[in-house]
Order: sequence, then structure tokens, then C-alpha cells
Amino acid sequence: MIVIDHLVKQYGDHIAVNDISLEIKAGEIFGFLGPNGAGKTSTIKMIMGLSRPTSGSITIDGHDIQKDPGSAKKVLGYIPDRPIIYEKLTAWEYMKFIAGLYGIDDRECKERGNKYLEIFELAEWSHELVGNFSHGMKQRLNLSAVFMRNPKVLILDEPLVGLDPRGARLLKEMLLTSRNNGMCIFMSTHILEIADQMCDRMAIIVKGNIISVGTADELKQQAHAPESGLEQIFLRLTGGEDVEGIVQELKE
Repeated sequence: MIVIDHLVKQYGDHIAVNDISLEIKAGEIFGFLGPNGAGKTSTIKMIMGLSRPTSGSITIDGHDIQKDPGSAKKVLGYIPDRPIIYEKLTAWEYMKFIAGLYGIDDRECKERGNKYLEIFELAEWSHELVGNFSHGMKQRLNLSAVFMRNPKVLILDEPLVGLDPRGARLLKEMLLTSRNNGMCIFMSTHILEIADQMCDRMAIIVKGNIISVGTADELKQQAHAPESGLEQIFLRLTGGEDVEGIVQELKE
């Protein structure tokens, strides 16, 4: 569903993404992990067609995001860490606005829109202005609108930011259900526990380079630490093992 082929993004002399290639399949949750500044957001912006690659290509369900962005974006859903929503609309007006953008008719909008507002526990605030919502409520509204569209491919950039524990649980359940129904899910997160629990495969990117790809067990084998947890594996592969020594010194 997502094919990234020799992707490069360069800003002046700085190479943010350095010749990476990945393939993410339908019915898969793929975790994209890395320290701050590793190239995760630059990669996601290129997948979404928000930034043009220096070289390389990205296809979404067979559509090149640069050559045929309209077809690619029809099958794409995007959940950023900070939702940008028109605050002068009510929640329901926002759902109708998104439905109109993607050609969803009124009957389907009413049926599916109400369904997801109920799932994400926003139904009683459907006629409230978005400007009165908390960050977490805006994120839930964004999630409702994206799942209403039933995209084939879903891109998430730190999706749990701002969600309370119940909202996070609802999102995790929706992602697992959607994966089982064939959705392709690409998720960037700093929460390694979530990645370990949910992701079928993961890639670790450091300084623009993919240094490891595979299941959690495969990453452990690549790090020569089969008995370690994902946090220890991540620190070992990204050169952050000295953090453990610093933490131990602080405890002493």
C-alpha cells in the first residue's frame, strides 16, 4: 500500500532523509521510531504530499504522491500530533465539511459521522463550537472525521499526544480493528510501549538513515539482545545506552 523508494530529503547541506526504502502492506500497523531530529516528520510530510522529495518516490495504493496527488490523497487519512480544525465551526459542521471535501453524501455522512462521534464520545458536544474544545477533544474530533472517511491508508504522527487514558484506549482499539479490516497504518511514536504492543513491524531511523527494520523479535536479534525489551533495544541501536548510566547515577 505504501512504497517508499530511495527517498531523499535535503535542506541545503543538511540531509534530513537519506536514501530510505520501505514497503508497508495492507492489514499492517507499521511503527516508525527514532530520536528527535531523526527524519520522522520529514518523511511523513513527503508521504502526505506536503513536502517534495529531493529524490526518490512514494506511491500510495499504486498512486505516485507527486505525479497523481489527487488519487493518492483520496485513500489517505492523516492524524497529526496537533490537530488543525476550524474553530468557528461546530463539531458536526466540521464533520459535514470533511464529508463534502471527500465526496461523502449526506446519508453516509449522517450515519458514519454520528457513529464515530459516539465512539469517540463527542456526540453530546456535536453542536458545540470547536473553539471551546480542549486539545484532547479536538484530537478526538479529528479522529472521528478521519475514520468516517474509512481511508485505505492511515498516517499517524504521535497520535496519542493530548489524549487522556480513555481516549488513548479508544484509539488503540480502533487502530487494531481497522488493521484487522485491511487498513494500512503507518505510525510515528515516541511511546515505545505502544509500538511494542501494537506494531506488526517497525523501522528505526537515526540521522535520516534506516538502521533497523522488522518485528520486535527481529529488532532484538539485530541488536544481539534477544532477552531485552524494546526500550533497551531502541537505546542500543540509536546509540543512547549511556542514558541508562546517567539514570543510575541520578538514583544514587
